[in-house]
Amino acid sequence: MIVTHAAQTVARLGDAVALYELTKTAITELAQTTFATQDIYERLDLQRLLRQHFDVIEPGTLIIAEEFSEWDESKRKIDLLGVDRDANLVVVELKRTEDGGHMELQAIRYAAMVSAMTFSQAVEVYAGYLKQNKSQDDAETSLLEFLKWDVAHEDTFGRDVRIVLVSAEFSKEITTSVLWLNEHELDIRCVRLRPCALEARVLLDVQQVIPLPGAEKYTERIKIKKAEERREQAKHDYSKYDLTIDRNTQQQLSKRRLVFEVVKAALAKGLTPEQMATPNKWISVDGVLEPEEFQDEASKLDRKFDSIRCFCDDGELFHIAGRTYALSNQWTLSTAIAVVDQVIAKLPPGSLSYAKTSEAD
Repeated sequence: MIVTHAAQTVARLGDAVALYELTKTAITELAQTTFATQDIYERLDLQRLLRQHFDVIEPGTLIIAEEFSEWDESKRKIDLLGVDRDANLVVVELKRTEDGGHMELQAIRYAAMVSAMTFSQAVEVYAGYLKQNKSQDDAETSLLEFLKWDVAHEDTFGRDVRIVLVSAEFSKEITTSVLWLNEHELDIRCVRLRPCALEARVLLDVQQVIPLPGAEKYTERIKIKKAEERREQAKHDYSKYDLTIDRNTQQQLSKRRLVFEVVKAALAKGLTPEQMATPNKWISVDGVLEPEEFQDEASKLDRKFDSIRCFCDDGELFHIAGRTYALSNQWTLSTAIAVVDQVIAKLPPGSLSYAKTSEAD
């Protein structure tokens, strides 16, 4: 069996993407086949091979269990259980069928059941998996090395559970469900495996169909934005403020914009970033940078950096002493007002003032 990655982008979920053999004399379409026709079984073949070569499906994931079922009062089994580089658990549900069955529902149940797993429990599970596969590796040492941790961090392990669905095909019901669930803050990927016959060989066309290749960062940004919007709406915080700076008034500012404008004015009057907000509310990099340059450099400093969480568009960055600063836009009502009051108290009396102007029901 030859395993290959396909780089094609599908226009619509479920569209067939043909594979071809290229020679100097011809381009020949490969015949699609099925796992059943090729006598390739779900557990004995696919599952066994994928646990050994899981980077084909999801790079950066360590498999710690197969057929995992160590939970109370249930005989259900997770096909493969893994851990990713961010210490999230990864539930893998595998089907060789042509429609995926009800795999998304099964995987959600499994994710809920395993969500309480601790680091120490994961070590025990991984130790059993290594023993079953006749490995002499130490489970705790291997897991720590994979996570690049010196010591275990129980408080950050398993904060989230990601789901990876792997199937020969996905029905419209599954893709519709997964897209909807991902919009509501779940993390589910669909990876399609299509076997093709080439003489006596079987080629494997591997494609991630949800999220679409190249759209993951955008999709994640939209998910974060919607989550923030839902949290804001849940708080019913629609207050608006009028801000007066040296007798010039800006009207109808949101709390986030109020904080930004107050900080901007205070910087212009000589205060430093450190005098106005705690360090975790600032992101700074060396150099006097434009927004795109700043975002690139900030991403190098922190791979979890997301520009949607700070003021870093045109006209929003601050250049101070050879560094470029961006202010966080993640403020609750209480912290926003507290910072505004603290900053105003450090300025000459009467230079800045604000008042609430309206509040929606």
